[in-house]
Amino acid sequence: MTLGYIIAATLFGGVLSVVIAAALTVGVLSRIVKSLVSLSAGVLLGTSLLHLLPEAFESDAGADRLFATLLAGLLFFFLLEKVELYRHSHHHEGDDPHHHHAHGFDAEQAGRGGWSVLLGDSIHNFCDGLIIAGAFLADPTLGWVTALAVTAHEIPQEVGDYIVLVNAGFSRSRALLYNALSGAAAVAGGLIGYFLIRPWEDVFPYLLVVAASSFVYVAVADLLPQLQRRLHLRETLAQVLWIAVGLAVALGAMALKHAA
Repeated sequence: MTLGYIIAATLFGGVLSVVIAAALTVGVLSRIVKSLVSLSAGVLLGTSLLHLLPEAFESDAGADRLFATLLAGLLFFFLLEKVELYRHSHHHEGDDPHHHHAHGFDAEQAGRGGWSVLLGDSIHNFCDGLIIAGAFLADPTLGWVTALAVTAHEIPQEVGDYIVLVNAGFSRSRALLYNALSGAAAVAGGLIGYFLIRPWEDVFPYLLVVAASSFVYVAVADLLPQLQRRLHLRETLAQVLWIAVGLAVALGAMALKHAA
């Protein structure tokens, strides 16, 4: 049953993001992706700080080793980002408020590095699959909460990838196909994680901390900086509202976990 949950959860995020990208025009996607970024920042921070870390610290693992794992995780994802394999900037054509980029910047950048973006996202998705598998093995409810947080981040990321690929000259169907194949790496990560991690219950708390470090890093280093720009009061309030909705989703999931 746990293996079925892992496969379903890893499929869900990738399929949902592709369905959203397929159903909407590029113009609409460009407008909603900013709200999705705010929402996912709230979900990731809420899940990592209210679910994963408390669950890990309730175990018999020493606090000093768990904090060391948290530090190592943050540095690890920082180094992965430095080699541009963990994530890429969610820049979209025309979204620079200071107009530092010329028209066609996205097409130029994606044309040079579109395949590296897809490779990096595949590795990212594979790591997400490992994280989801570890969370399900620790506790099924925690697994669903973790999968929700991963999905919240995957939707704006995959939508952003789709926009970049389309701007680079990929056809709509080709961009969707490559995004779907990239998302399938999460299923591979989940399967490998299930069979490799399952016999080692003592490492579950550390995997939860690694998952938390991933979520915190993505939220603080990737998502929140995108929101830190001078905006009209209405747009700022919308950002805060969507972050609050994301936190509320995480809190609601925590309440369901305690009720289970």
